[in-house]
Amino acid sequence: MNMNPDLFHKIAAIVGREHCSTSLEDLHCYSYDGSKQSFLPEAVALPDSTEQVAALLKLADHYEFPVVARGAGSGMTGGALPTAGGLVLACSRLNRILEIDADNQIAIVQPGVITGEFQQALKKYKLLYPPDPASLKFCTMGGNVAECAGGPSAIKYGVTKDSIIGLEVVLANGDILTTGTRTEKGVVGYDLTRLFIGSEGTLGIVTKIITRLQPLPEWKETFLLQSTSLQKSTELVARILQNNILPCTLEYMDRTALRIVSDLLPKAPAENIQAMLIIEIDGNREHVHDMVERLKTLTQRETHCSLQQAISEEDIREIWQARRSISPACYKLSPAKTSEDVVVPRTRIPDLVRFCETLSQRLALTILTFGHAGDGNIHVNIMTADRSPQESAKSAEAKTQLFQEVIRLGGTLSGEHGVGITKSSFLSLELDTTSIRVMRSLKNLFDPKNILNPGKIFPPESENDTAHFSGKIH
Repeated sequence: MNMNPDLFHKIAAIVGREHCSTSLEDLHCYSYDGSKQSFLPEAVALPDSTEQVAALLKLADHYEFPVVARGAGSGMTGGALPTAGGLVLACSRLNRILEIDADNQIAIVQPGVITGEFQQALKKYKLLYPPDPASLKFCTMGGNVAECAGGPSAIKYGVTKDSIIGLEVVLANGDILTTGTRTEKGVVGYDLTRLFIGSEGTLGIVTKIITRLQPLPEWKETFLLQSTSLQKSTELVARILQNNILPCTLEYMDRTALRIVSDLLPKAPAENIQAMLIIEIDGNREHVHDMVERLKTLTQRETHCSLQQAISEEDIREIWQARRSISPACYKLSPAKTSEDVVVPRTRIPDLVRFCETLSQRLALTILTFGHAGDGNIHVNIMTADRSPQESAKSAEAKTQLFQEVIRLGGTLSGEHGVGITKSSFLSLELDTTSIRVMRSLKNLFDPKNILNPGKIFPPESENDTAHFSGKIH
């Protein structure tokens, strides 16, 4: 693909010639994400300051070419794909931890900071940034903000929006906006911070993030609960919380998920095990001891399950390696996968899991379920034998029926993956026409020329919504 040399020269003048490219090899590196789809951009630029981001967006505003912000490309719904061509604005050089204020328990980071590396940096201050998505070793803070990422700790500590108190954002016309505060309280004006969190780069490009931090827990205990009943193990999730037990982690795996990662666990589960829960409780020692005793008392009455405590750090490491390996390990089953992250009320998890088993049998597909049972966020992976039209049609039918059932159960179509392009056609299944109209109006207010990540979240209203912008950038 070719870009107008004069325009590319202007981009190079902003970021430096060594930090931008139009070579086909480089463009391919920024053409895909975790959705396994690929769209070539026409150029890529790697700014290293807010000012450079602002200059690039002023250029885009003037020449009217699309700009797609990109972190690590680990998103699962196509949110970082340059579906309309244009410029990919990669945030990998915006990777500095700007401040850690231990006394006030806040930090300021740039969007390219790796989430797991940020968490490690905080440990020497005995502080914690709770959101912990499965991809934390390589996903970025900016990407987490764009998708409002969650993770296993969300049951106790919440998701990304619960740990962000302020942002610096560059708008579509290059203006720089600051939102929120450095303080715990602040109600001056509208809450623009939360408006941008989860907006998938469609309203502005985040250049600084102010995070709320937590004291690092003094103590943590980890347990594996193995059950011979899929139904009873999922029913147990709600009862654990009803018994005033608040884990920091309450993860669920069905038998298929267990089978594909059994070699990574400290001890392979027995043949009759149908499901497993990972339960972690943290806090001060007295609190943890009290919660653990309640958990033991509750599970001792359950004849379908056994509770084993992880004794060593190696056991804990292996348990989490197994849990975080489920998604990639699915390819042991078949070469094609559709990953969904639906959410239902906790008491409806058994209904959802039972529905997925029935759906699997009805469509002759392998469907496995796992995920964050503590907050009802279940990952449903639909496996097909190949990507042939016949198998793809079966997968699409399974996805449609799954979404319809989730809404019937009072749930939502996405807990942490966002909408992107893979769920946009289902938006009206969950949102009413007024909600969609208001959201479109906000998009038009912040980005009237549809420059920022066009084609995401909303289904196209006309051919103009999906038109390729290459004529603008050549």
